[in-house]
Amino acid sequence: MTKLTIHTVDSAPEAAKSMLNESVANFGMLPNLHGVMAEAPGVLESYKYLHDKALKTSFNKEQLTVVWQTANVEHACHYCVPAHTGIAKSMKVDDSIIDALRNESPLPETLEVLRETTRAIIIERGHPDDALLETFFEAGYTKAQLLEIILILAQKVMSNYINHLADTPVDDAFRPFAWQPNN
Repeated sequence: MTKLTIHTVDSAPEAAKSMLNESVANFGMLPNLHGVMAEAPGVLESYKYLHDKALKTSFNKEQLTVVWQTANVEHACHYCVPAHTGIAKSMKVDDSIIDALRNESPLPETLEVLRETTRAIIIERGHPDDALLETFFEAGYTKAQLLEIILILAQKVMSNYINHLADTPVDDAFRPFAWQPNN
């Protein structure tokens, strides 16, 4: 397997340097994922754009965390589960929700419906069961939110798959939240 480079601001292609500096300003460090993505500045730019759009969806912080972590867990991303655990904690998401997502244990009913819908979209490749979609809408979610799940999944496919290819080391800040799949 080809070893992917984790760039620093200094080693990154010129087109990625300002985006990496922005990452350092936002996170207080350069996330290793961003360093890997810097190899292809358009990838880093697209990821950051999708992340910004994810933050602007109609989902609240708990719902957004459910969609992010459901994808991370389903894709068994060794990097993103700990990273989004730290992000969820910084967003003040309740630890019981964070733990349930990491451990694949039950969530409160409306969040569980969101997790199951997100998971079905991933597993069924965009063809979730009609009964599940009916349950999703009956739980109060909207057609716009169904589409927003896809936006967030686009972001997560980028990060999860790149982390698999790069075997991206978990950043020091997120190591306390290390995670292993349940299987």
